Amino acid sequence: MASDNEGRDTTINGRTDDHGRKLGAGAIASLGGVAVLVVFMLQNREDVQFDFLWWSFTWPLWLMILASAVFGALVWFGLGVMRRHNRRKARRDDR
Repeated sequence: MASDNEGRDTTINGRTDDHGRKLGAGAIASLGGVAVLVVFMLQNREDVQFDFLWWSFTWPLWLMILASAVFGALVWFGLGVMRRHNRRKARRDDR
């Protein structure tokens, strides 16, 4: 068993827990995307009028950018969930 300097067990699920954790490429890309989004929102703070179907409303542009980003992330996540579900279903059907 692996142990740290004080003799405590640091093995988790058969793997040694190294305290020097590294960020993966996906996490780095996500953090970079959030940083770009925040900069974009800070540079676009004026109020603008939006017309959608029969609605007309005035919002700060940064809020509309944030709402659009959250909506896009939810759609992206939902499509991933559907894809995984369809793959599992296809694997079950193949058995």
